[in-house]
Amino acid sequence: MRDSELQMNPRDLIRFLKKDPVEFTKEDILRFCEENGIKMVNFRYVAEDGKLKTLNFVISSKEHLDAILSDGERVDGSNLFSFIEAGSSDLYVIPRYRTAFVNPFAEAPTLEFLCSFYDSDGKPLKSAPEYVLRKADEEFTRRTGCTFKTLGELEYYVICSRDDLYPGRDQKGYHSAEPFVKFSGLRDEAMRLVARAGGKIKYGHSEVGCFYNEDTYYEQHEIEFSPMPAEQAVEQLILAKWILRMLGNQYGVEISFAPKITVGKAGSGMHFHMLVEKDGQNLMVEDGRLSPFARKMIAGILDAADALTAFGNTIPTSYLRLVPHQEAPTTICWGDRNRSVVVRVPLGWIGADDMARDANPGETGRREERPSKQTVEYRVGDGSADPYLLVAGLIAAALRGIEMPGALEMAERLYVSGNIFRPEFKERLAEFRQLPASCVESAEALEAKRTIFEENGVFPAGMIDSRIASLKAFNDRGLSEKLYGDNEAIRELVGRYIHVA
Repeated sequence: MRDSELQMNPRDLIRFLKKDPVEFTKEDILRFCEENGIKMVNFRYVAEDGKLKTLNFVISSKEHLDAILSDGERVDGSNLFSFIEAGSSDLYVIPRYRTAFVNPFAEAPTLEFLCSFYDSDGKPLKSAPEYVLRKADEEFTRRTGCTFKTLGELEYYVICSRDDLYPGRDQKGYHSAEPFVKFSGLRDEAMRLVARAGGKIKYGHSEVGCFYNEDTYYEQHEIEFSPMPAEQAVEQLILAKWILRMLGNQYGVEISFAPKITVGKAGSGMHFHMLVEKDGQNLMVEDGRLSPFARKMIAGILDAADALTAFGNTIPTSYLRLVPHQEAPTTICWGDRNRSVVVRVPLGWIGADDMARDANPGETGRREERPSKQTVEYRVGDGSADPYLLVAGLIAAALRGIEMPGALEMAERLYVSGNIFRPEFKERLAEFRQLPASCVESAEALEAKRTIFEENGVFPAGMIDSRIASLKAFNDRGLSEKLYGDNEAIRELVGRYIHVA
């Protein structure tokens, strides 16, 4: 890492060790703990419910810490994953050294690690979400020679008692500033702590959702990250959700990533921007426009779009968000700068190099050439997603599109320009497939297209079976229609999943 990166890096271990996290060794961790008075170590890992789990250790000696870092520890897998039977349930959790960070909330100096699961033979647990993503990422690089990068957009609501001082305007919260937004301070603190934990943040802002419901106030925010290799991109999302909830607890407010709080108000998504690099070049752009490579990726994602909801929209209230005539998509198509499609191509600074010079007439320096920032954005996922499995699914679908005969023709056929709900689009809209409208329909789509994800053993068959069964168990076909107008039933359903994942 360059000296400038080291000096300005918010992460304690990077400044102390003066190296990139991927180069962290056990000896580095031991030295950091010894010289910084670390008293405890926490192992963190994500189980089937999507929430971060914890195993705590009090360090008794350097030898004890060495053993923890070298050997990990045993956990009961049957209480973490439904597909593991109690009769043979022991798993190992092993820390990933590159994920180490100092806990900002602990009273005693504490070091945190994200962990990987291993089976009784010491092999990676094939059905562990983090290993499925690792396999998908490695398969993509093996077959393309490229690096898949992604970034997540994390939307959430802050829920608290009503405050009528400088009230926000209903559904007009987008990029509001204090005092008309109440919890930008919580968001800013979360961003600083996420950066200290290793996250790379692009920006944060208040979102559209802002409303009162009797004595309760709801305020929506978003934190967007910078593009990272797939595993790191998901890790920073996982940690950000934990940090936001911890801060919410300190502030005495609730933080919810639920896809829908109430009908008629903005839902919370979890969008993913994607790009692919080779030799430092962004392959999403060619000759100043979206490349054929990118359009093939889009075709693959659209072809699998209905099945991808099984990983990204996993609870009944997910399908209260995916309704027509709002920014959430329902129709399987793509377009430029269109927020009602499955895949959006956002502005990418193509042909827009001199804006800063125009805004600052005194600026005479030569603009430094930078790699293209162009991404494509998958807009369907929400806070109920298992981000490990959703990103793994996106990688598998994108890889299939790159290799799929007729992908460019499919991309051309599924492209729309402008507002797809305008009257002139009515006939064409009827030709497109629709996203599932329930967990049951999502399960059926996964059942029909499971081979996309199971190819080369990326998603184990047993995991797909388990996911299909859990989605069908909601028995929610036609639920949106049944709930229409029944505010009490909707309130009860939302409350059941308010703290999903």
